[in-house]
Amino acid sequence: MTVPTFLLFLACVGLSAYCQNLTGFAFALLLLGMVGAFGLMPIPEAANVASVLSLANAWAYWRYNRVTFDWPLLRPILISSLLGVLGGVALLAWLSANAVTTLRLLLGVAIIGCSILLLVQAAPRSQPSGKPALWFFGVLSGLLGGLFSTSGPPMVYHLYRQPLDRDLVRECLFMMFAASAALRLVLVSASGHFEWRSLLLGVCAVPVVAGVSWWQAKHPPPISRRTIEWLVCALLMLAGASLIWASLNN
Repeated sequence: MTVPTFLLFLACVGLSAYCQNLTGFAFALLLLGMVGAFGLMPIPEAANVASVLSLANAWAYWRYNRVTFDWPLLRPILISSLLGVLGGVALLAWLSANAVTTLRLLLGVAIIGCSILLLVQAAPRSQPSGKPALWFFGVLSGLLGGLFSTSGPPMVYHLYRQPLDRDLVRECLFMMFAASAALRLVLVSASGHFEWRSLLLGVCAVPVVAGVSWWQAKHPPPISRRTIEWLVCALLMLAGASLIWASLNN
């Protein structure tokens, strides 16, 4: 990797971490979308780097923000999403070996679909949804997490429709991201699909994630959360569209 490419990678990491801290989602989606669009590295390797950085991003968020965990809510989220990660990693191994172009196309479609889903969020419900809905969205999030280390959108959509405090939702999402990323790294490493370069790139980018989280905690942006979501989703759609275009013209 050349110096300009490495610097562009760090810029992608910084922007992704900034958006994640604002909204509670989109770190891995943005990172994989931009890395894939710029052709900085293969999608499976980018997903591995995203897993490493998801752990670093969660640690930085917990380090600079006061967090209390709601375990009755978190427990089914964690169990269902981790089960989904198992299936996602197995599917990733098959696609990586047999359909690389299809993997890029699938990522592009997933990014655009998730962006639309997040933009059209309905108004919060007056009553909490039942446990079956929580398990369904948890497994779906885990599948995306196992495939691309992008477990956010389904659970983001579900939790933000619940009558829950926004800070609590963000804390639950960070915990789910961290747990899914940790399990994914263990499974990918055990299957021999984790290269040391992914760890090196992740470690080199950790100061960027920590620095962005520290600066952002000190200087929150003076714009509404909904405006931020529109900007983030616009970036996601551009990244997803570029991935689809590159896959179809490969």
